[in-house]
Amino acid sequence: MLVDAEPDARHAGPQSPRRKGRRLPLGGLELLAAGLIVILVARPWLTGALAAPWLQRWTVVFVSVIVQALPFLVFGVVLSAVIAVFVPPAFFARVLPRNDALAVPVAGAAGAILPGCECASVPVAGAFIRRGVTPAAALAFLLSAPAINPIVLISTAVAFPGQPEFVAARFGASLLAAVVMGWLWLRLGRTDWLKPPARPHDDGSKAAAFWASCRHDIMHAGGFLVIGGAAAATLNVVIPERWMTALADNPVLSVLALAVLAVLLSICSEADAFVAASLTQFSLTARLAFLVVGPMVDIKLVAMQTGVFGKSFAVRFAPATFVVALASAALVGAVFL
Repeated sequence: MLVDAEPDARHAGPQSPRRKGRRLPLGGLELLAAGLIVILVARPWLTGALAAPWLQRWTVVFVSVIVQALPFLVFGVVLSAVIAVFVPPAFFARVLPRNDALAVPVAGAAGAILPGCECASVPVAGAFIRRGVTPAAALAFLLSAPAINPIVLISTAVAFPGQPEFVAARFGASLLAAVVMGWLWLRLGRTDWLKPPARPHDDGSKAAAFWASCRHDIMHAGGFLVIGGAAAATLNVVIPERWMTALADNPVLSVLALAVLAVLLSICSEADAFVAASLTQFSLTARLAFLVVGPMVDIKLVAMQTGVFGKSFAVRFAPATFVVALASAALVGAVFL
């Protein structure tokens, strides 16, 4: 009997403290069930809150920014991975002039070849720098590609029918601003300001390296695109429309106002011409500033530049680009429009 009872005592001893301190595990299923219960309980309040006009407008702007930008971001990420994995570094040394000052306008003019918006140009410019292209030339391409590519120029011609001089003004002012910024970086830029994220090394095939590069850029640029889209939607809702009408009557402030508006709205360069065409109360020069500044400096673009090149770069490059793009648009508009 003592022998039979001993195992029972051994089993009973360890079990009782375990039962006492036992906690129910909280897994994904439990958390999902808890979330559904909260949604069901708060359903009347959520229904009223989601029906608010300001929230509906915020949602529309946020979704439109993401939907417009995401295909071009994916295009840019894929092209960046192709450049990083399959294009030999010697290729760029052969294509671009050896003189950095001459490489800047050549790279800026190359932006007219690649269709895409600013979301595509950021990862591509990062790939150029990692492949040995001088940063000044890569940055000139980054600014010019979303502003003077064929899709943008065609959409501008459609939005402003019968005004070929306006299309030419957009091309000239955008290219001028991109080249000037490239030369400024060549003169004043420092390498420690520009810190593109290190590319993950892959010892396997080129296909594996390609997909690793795509995942890397999507994680960096995609997250900041969402942040920038949310910020743009918030500012779009906050700015009263009556302010725009008051500013349009002042020829100087109207140019500055539309330049700032382009930064805040963060509209994709393939669609911004139609928005500018709708702002009929503003002068052509003011609308040109909107179209030159927007593809070079906007909230989502600054956020993506921060993710790809680092904060030290973005806080210096974005304000300087805004000033140069605004001055370029005002100069070209005053002469040709």
